[in-house]
Amino acid sequence: MSTPPVPPGECRQCWHHAYASREAHAHLAPREDCPQCVDHMVNGHPEHMVVPKKSSWW
Repeated sequence: MSTPPVPPGECRQCWHHAYASREAHAHLAPREDCPQCVDHMVNGHPEHMVVPKKSSWW
């Protein structure tokens, strides 16, 4: 199964952690929060990690 592409407007890291790779959270204990995911929930997504939306000015 191939990795689904990250849709426009979504954070690459969050998409990877949620849909693409089980290894992203494999090192965590049961019910342990992922520090990177918590950081994004609290502080928001860095601009350089968000896939730009396509311009549609037509």
